[in-house]
Amino acid sequence: MLRTFEAILKGNSLEWSNDAPNQSDSPLKVYVTFLEEDSGLNTDIRRQKIGEILQKLAATNSLASISNPVEWQRELRQDRQLPNRDE
Repeated sequence: MLRTFEAILKGNSLEWSNDAPNQSDSPLKVYVTFLEEDSGLNTDIRRQKIGEILQKLAATNSLASISNPVEWQRELRQDRQLPNRDE
């Protein structure tokens, strides 16, 4: 089970905000995840890029060969019949 500890990075050290993990004096390998995401793109530009990608995908017409989407999905996912149920 993974646990998350909140900390503040100051220079080369972390200061624990609330609970600190149990640790010894030996070096501890840590992973830091930045919770604030800044992709550098504002929302309008991101929406425009997503729209362009979806238009290109639609133009490829890649799913036109699928005559029965439900059967195709079952084959793809390799669904199994559930007990005591009819199709």
